[in-house]
Amino acid sequence: MKDMRDYDAALRQAIKRFWDTRNKAKKVQGKKSGRKDTGNRTAVTSGGHLNGFIDLIVSIIHDAGIDEPNVFFKGHGSTILPGYYRATKDWDIVVVADGTLVACIEFKSQVGSFGNNFNNRTEESIGSATDLWTAYREGAFSEQARPFLGYLAVLEDCPASIKPVNVREPHFKVFPEFNDASYEQRYCLLCTRLVRERLYDAACLLMADRSGAKNGDYREPSKEVSFHHFVASLWSHANAIQQTKD
Repeated sequence: MKDMRDYDAALRQAIKRFWDTRNKAKKVQGKKSGRKDTGNRTAVTSGGHLNGFIDLIVSIIHDAGIDEPNVFFKGHGSTILPGYYRATKDWDIVVVADGTLVACIEFKSQVGSFGNNFNNRTEESIGSATDLWTAYREGAFSEQARPFLGYLAVLEDCPASIKPVNVREPHFKVFPEFNDASYEQRYCLLCTRLVRERLYDAACLLMADRSGAKNGDYREPSKEVSFHHFVASLWSHANAIQQTKD
């Protein structure tokens, strides 16, 4: 595996590309039609803001020994996998080697609009993992070892994401860790529990501030769901598959 410092530099480039793509999308959208989406929706609906992360993960998989033709990324129709509760799910990255599902990875980001969007992200992540593992149990991917399932989230680092959030308890008390927890803390709890409950093999939470976009600055709220831990887990799994194949 490469020195982690090489991946750190690539991660900063991915963060920088994330902000650059969003900013360009907001400037370009609406010039022809004269209409613009409200809030941050423009930057999201235009797509491409997470491509830097996808490129980075693809390079890690290649470094682990998986050949390029076996790595598929969203937008080319090759990342669709069967589900159990639904017919299919389109993942962001799918790795298939010699008919074996090596890995699939989901990317999410949130800039502003933290309220209901967090609950949507939670439901999506739990539902997608549950669907995949049930399909795996039922033989959707033939006889093979358990694939790697990863989740990487980028959250805007701003006053709205780090301030305490009230919870409503009309009938029963919420778990105490959610009392006055910010959205940063909620995302951290989500990612940590996704891994501890074995819904995902590794998860990564990155906090990115607009003011540090030029340098690709970021911070990590938890070592347990850090980028280094995510990379090491993914690389080890992909390399083990490659070694077994050879």
